[in-house]
Amino acid sequence: MQAPSIGGVRLPKGTGEVIRLPRGASLTDFAEKINANPASLVQALFHLGEMVTATQSVSDEVLELLGQEMNYQVQVVSPEDEDRELLESFDISYGENDGDESDLAPRPPVVTVMGHVDHGKTRLLDTIRKANVREHEAGGITQHIGAYQVSTELEGNERLITFIDTPGHEAFTAMRARGAKSTDIAVLVVAADDGVMPQTVEAINHAQAASVPIVVAVNKIDKEGANPSKIRQQLTEYGLVAEEYGGETMFVDISAKQGTNIENLLEAILLTADAALDLRANPEMPAQGVAIEAHLDRGRGPVATVLVQRGTLRVGDSIVGGDAYGRVRRMLDEHGQDVAEATPSRPVQVIGFTSVPGAGDNFLVVEEDRVARQIAERRQARERAAENARRAARKRISLEDLDSALKETSQLNLIIKGDNSGTVEALEDALMKIDVGDEVELRVIHRGVGAIKEGDINLAIADNVIVLGFNVRAEGKATELANREGVEIRFYSVIYQAIEDIEKALKGMLKPEYEEVALGRAEVREVYKSSKFGTIAGCLVLSGEIKRNSKARLLRDNVVVAENLPIASLRRFKDDVTEVREGYECGLTLGSYGDLKVDDVIETYEMREKPRS
Repeated sequence: MQAPSIGGVRLPKGTGEVIRLPRGASLTDFAEKINANPASLVQALFHLGEMVTATQSVSDEVLELLGQEMNYQVQVVSPEDEDRELLESFDISYGENDGDESDLAPRPPVVTVMGHVDHGKTRLLDTIRKANVREHEAGGITQHIGAYQVSTELEGNERLITFIDTPGHEAFTAMRARGAKSTDIAVLVVAADDGVMPQTVEAINHAQAASVPIVVAVNKIDKEGANPSKIRQQLTEYGLVAEEYGGETMFVDISAKQGTNIENLLEAILLTADAALDLRANPEMPAQGVAIEAHLDRGRGPVATVLVQRGTLRVGDSIVGGDAYGRVRRMLDEHGQDVAEATPSRPVQVIGFTSVPGAGDNFLVVEEDRVARQIAERRQARERAAENARRAARKRISLEDLDSALKETSQLNLIIKGDNSGTVEALEDALMKIDVGDEVELRVIHRGVGAIKEGDINLAIADNVIVLGFNVRAEGKATELANREGVEIRFYSVIYQAIEDIEKALKGMLKPEYEEVALGRAEVREVYKSSKFGTIAGCLVLSGEIKRNSKARLLRDNVVVAENLPIASLRRFKDDVTEVREGYECGLTLGSYGDLKVDDVIETYEMREKPRS
């Protein structure tokens, strides 16, 4: 049979055989598989209306199109299959293989608390673990995923339960969905005085899609207007039928604020786990699990909160999580105490990664650092190729579309930096869902964890970009460069404010707004306690001026600790003053706020009205 020809270019003739290629493969990769000249494939694609180079990553559709023309069946390997093949090449098995039945031991259930915003999820966890994280959350909304282990009794035996706290706002849908997939049981919190809300339904869908049993906690039964029976009736529409109505779902009426029936809820979780699930794992194998959250800590480097799903994780283990790798130098529990080893269902903070793993990445322990590094590097290369393929698909221009593509399009480019990877992922996911039609395009060209650096600003200059900082600030030189080059940096601490601003910008509906104008920065050198004035900060003004009655924010390691604080009093020695300039020392108080430490930085600013263009 004669070899196929496209535009006069002779190509090898296939016999319908399957060619397996990784996502983001180049024409050179394809040519090696079929023993062809890459240049001929480039020419052939040109005649098919696609302009690509031999080494450029191309999209799945282009590979399949070329394969069809040459009578090859191109099969693009999914990232999951590719990763499995990668691990098999190192003789590593990842997944549900826990060894022989005799190797399995009981493990605690992993529970995700889900539900509508402001229905009391965080308050419930506070009550369970006798701690309070809610006051530290901007806008009263849980912004990060945390994991905690608590102890309770069932039939005289002490049992452990692991809780994963998922965020409450709908913009964190992606994080909540991931939380449900890494869990055994979902606790659905519904306020007895409010009823089933959109996020309640969303939480049910995530749990049911993951085939996770649900325990319903009917909260706020102490409030006026509470009607637990109505909640039971509403939830029957979504397939959650209470046991007292002949169903299989356990309902527990609680008050997280008063601590009512909390023990009953824990008992219901354990009973559901014992009845519906076989919670066993092999603690003797090398550890495997999932990274629930990860962030960059200035003092400790990359820190990942991981949940061990099988095996035992020990200090000194070589570990790889996603495209990050390292050696476990230290492990901490939820109370900040050092842990030597973590058994199945145990959440711990791991210090020792060389870079920040992605939230939701699987991790596993390997024999030596060399293997961990090789797996991480292969994954990095694969991710780069896949990203290049996605860019090729976005930028791909056929000859027929060349004229229209040259016409100017309206596009808003963003760089997103946040205090942890889960938040960045959720913010990007929410922003990309904003629908403003085809006339305006939103594109995130870079995202990362940590403070805004000079490299981010340089990238913004090159691509005409707005930089979003979520719970992080810009380093000094980055701020100077941004001001000099006119790069806009926007800082946020509540996610839906960022979403609203970007949506308004895309729709061109921005009304006159107040602009934040920086006044000065001061570094805390000493902290004094006064019965009359509260906590007093002895400061040196680093730049600008500090004005009494201006607004302030408190930074610790370039991360925003507190926002919207007043400069309530300002003194030079014993004299009250209205302002203190750069280079001078002063004493000041931030209203009733008292969590001040030496080396904290106080930024002052005022809001000035500016018209929107």
